[in-house]
Amino acid sequence: MKIGIVVVSAMLIAAGCTSNSGQPKVLNAFVPSSGGKNSVIEALNGGIIDPTVSATLNAEDRMKALEAEYRALEIAPSGQIVAWRGSQSTISGEVYAAQPYEVGSQNCRQYVHKIDNRGQMTSTRGTACRNEDGSWTPLV
Repeated sequence: MKIGIVVVSAMLIAAGCTSNSGQPKVLNAFVPSSGGKNSVIEALNGGIIDPTVSATLNAEDRMKALEAEYRALEIAPSGQIVAWRGSQSTISGEVYAAQPYEVGSQNCRQYVHKIDNRGQMTSTRGTACRNEDGSWTPLV
């Protein structure tokens, strides 16, 4: 009986120490797999995707673009590109964020989102600040 308790305890401890694909747990809590929940869209309030470009993206591609924004803001080192490719091979993008800085008690980052939509390039710049719940709010 004691051996069973020890084995179960060890399994629970090991499960708590592992992370999904090496990403911090806070990221996994807010970034569903593509086509999943709308938590990324809610967390970024629609992100900084140019509205005319956003209108041409399907829901899956919009989610991939917003996931890339979130990853760039949350875990990517300054200047590291987070690339994404849409379900349509003609749409792709890349996001990179600058060094984080503090405004009051919030961490903020400036970032750039470039999208190649059928050979037409757009580049949008913005700043977002991290909320206590882990979401990022773009500043307007």
